[in-house]
Amino acid sequence: MRNLFTDPPHLPLIAPSILSADFANLGSDCQAVLDTKSGGADLLHVDVMDGHFVPNLTLGPAHVSALRKTLPDAFLDVHLMVTDPQQYIEPFAHAGANHITFHIEPVLDIHAGSGVSPLSAGYDPKELAAQIRSLSMTAGLALNPGTDASTILDLVDMFDLILVMSVNPGFGGQAFIENVLPKVETIRAYLSPQQRLEMDGGIGPDNAHKVQSSGCDVLVAGSAIFGLPKALWGPTIASLRGSFASDS
Repeated sequence: MRNLFTDPPHLPLIAPSILSADFANLGSDCQAVLDTKSGGADLLHVDVMDGHFVPNLTLGPAHVSALRKTLPDAFLDVHLMVTDPQQYIEPFAHAGANHITFHIEPVLDIHAGSGVSPLSAGYDPKELAAQIRSLSMTAGLALNPGTDASTILDLVDMFDLILVMSVNPGFGGQAFIENVLPKVETIRAYLSPQQRLEMDGGIGPDNAHKVQSSGCDVLVAGSAIFGLPKALWGPTIASLRGSFASDS
């Protein structure tokens, strides 16, 4: 299967977050949002939460496995919002994930007023990226709105994608935090043209232009797509892509 992050057919890529889909009709919703006639999205974003790193419990490998059986050609972008991502790498790989992103925060000890220092958290980001690639997936590193870009700049070369959260993770439907955009510009300067920069949280047609102008070329949108009637999914995705769309 073509990896859309290392070999994109065009940019930007639009990745609907299935956390906002109708779980009673998850397969048909995902099929419709990817279909060029009814949706036109490029890939599916799968938000995984463990109820510890964030205060919510969501999707697991079984959901990815079911999506893979229903949509054998879909590109599945798994976003691990978990305290211990290492334990999930192999299960999601075997379930059919194409890409896994995990967070930097569990390996940092962040105290108000005292800066950031390393913490023994049970995994090393570089080793985890290598493990993900050894299982034929691409690897991503994510950071929350309150995490400074400097915490990852010496790591970006090890990853195919960097994900900047534009809401505090845990729940869908939150308002976009615009002051993360300068951080995106900082990170973009450290990335090669072959590396993707993704943003997730509160993205819709009203702010997609700003997100892309700051340097993002993968846009995750949940309620902005799935919160609308199906007849509007296609036009909304086209609007998110906007005038920035180009062949890659």
